[in-house]
Amino acid sequence: MSINTVYAELTSFLGDRVSRSKSDLEQHGGSETHFAATLPELVVWPETTEEVSRILSLCHSFDVAVTAFGAGTSLEGHTLPLRGGVSLDMTRMSALVSVDPGDMIAVVEPGLTREALNEELRATGLFFPVDPGANASIGGMASTRASGTTTVRYGSMRDHVLGLTVVLADGRIITTGSRAAKSASGYDLTALMLGAEGTLGIITQLTLRLHGTPEAISAGVCAFPDLTSAVATVQQVIQMGIPVSRIEFLDEDSTRAINAYSGVALPICPHLLVEFHGTSGMVSEAAEEFGQIAEDFGATSFESATKTEDRNRLWKIRHSAFYAVLGLRPAARSMVTDICVPISKLAQAVEETRADIAASGLIGPILGHVGDGNFHAILLLEDGNAEEMAIAKSLAEKMSKRALALGGTITGEHGVGMGKLGLMDAEHGAAWDVMGDIKRALDPKGILNPGKLVRPSN
Repeated sequence: MSINTVYAELTSFLGDRVSRSKSDLEQHGGSETHFAATLPELVVWPETTEEVSRILSLCHSFDVAVTAFGAGTSLEGHTLPLRGGVSLDMTRMSALVSVDPGDMIAVVEPGLTREALNEELRATGLFFPVDPGANASIGGMASTRASGTTTVRYGSMRDHVLGLTVVLADGRIITTGSRAAKSASGYDLTALMLGAEGTLGIITQLTLRLHGTPEAISAGVCAFPDLTSAVATVQQVIQMGIPVSRIEFLDEDSTRAINAYSGVALPICPHLLVEFHGTSGMVSEAAEEFGQIAEDFGATSFESATKTEDRNRLWKIRHSAFYAVLGLRPAARSMVTDICVPISKLAQAVEETRADIAASGLIGPILGHVGDGNFHAILLLEDGNAEEMAIAKSLAEKMSKRALALGGTITGEHGVGMGKLGLMDAEHGAAWDVMGDIKRALDPKGILNPGKLVRPSN
């Protein structure tokens, strides 16, 4: 069998960094959400670009599938090895290769997590701002074109990756981009790889744009009498151009879950969590303007936090929201939806989604990075309940089609994976077929993360 040949060849040069143990296979074949486990046949831990090249060249020769694995935090089944084969665990490629404070650039390996990167950058006065909530790997964040809580101010991974080293399906190594701020040289292969979800190549090094640590940071939490008031506040703040660095939404159910999980006592009502970066004067002025708008829309309180420990505590609450929501229905599986709409359509999208969830009978708290029109409903399902699964899938599809009708997208940050595959035609039409053409050009045997992102081949 080809997989046995590949196993023997890989073991000959990687030794114990190749595994067939049940525990390793199970660790690399599960999902955080509702997708069924799908196990690889091998798990491999490369440590260099050259090793990745050799692994892919071998797998290409024997038509063995390869699915990259980082921190395992994806929510749309991205890392599930649907065709078995090799799970390529990138966690040992986790070095901060270099930092250039003058150019505000860092070169990193893909297995480095965003929290570890910022810890290493602390002494430089620089930081990497993209924050999807989970302590994801930088390579995984690039592969899903991730964004998160700070996107409203700093942008997404698309705005922060200047160049890449990528190993193609047949083992060829290419570099894309440069250290320059811009380029007009040829096709933008860096952008092509961002969001490709490991279907076009394996990222082994990234050149990242950094930012200076703000002089002053102020955060706060604001309670509202109803969902409409909170969302209307967001829309007004963004349209007025108030320089907010984070603006996150929690509905009543999310707040209830967070109180129970984190031991806090927020009023059971919708909340906005906000943060401002800049000079002391800028931060103070922005916070005051935000407070006035929130008050105009009926906000009942606005508690600010300027001390680092208080701000960290506030954002830890937000970052743990997914696990807090799971506590509303112990032992349930989750389906995490993810849509993004123009800011002018945000209130409509949230209100109509909330009404749909209420009518469904499912528990489905709504939260998200509403400053850029992106929000989520976390639908909780009884494990193995086919009826609830069908209801949840119908809700998720309705949310996505609503987003498209409002000029938005089926995914603002989680990516396509296998979960959104059936909606790609509705969003992209003929352009989806072009994506397939690109896939076949770079990976003619279809070994890289099969079953994800592009139209399934017949």
